[in-house]
Amino acid sequence: MQVVITPDGLVRCVYDEAIDLSQLGAVDIRRGSHVEPNAMGQWTADMSPVDGPVLGPFSTRRLALEAEIAWLGEYWLTASSP
Repeated sequence: MQVVITPDGLVRCVYDEAIDLSQLGAVDIRRGSHVEPNAMGQWTADMSPVDGPVLGPFSTRRLALEAEIAWLGEYWLTASSP
């Protein structure tokens, strides 16, 4: 689990239960995407909750989740605004 702490004390991470985030202070958990099946039985990761693209389609939900996590890590986690 990668945790980023900004100079002003904001903590960002892609949620995981690896650590108890409440130990760091008040927690505000927000949705990063919508991973859903499409009409063809494939999966997409809609990153619009964080102003991102729709990823996919992927043949499995696991692949869509992996793409979601990779995209969040590369484009959202270290972004300057929440």
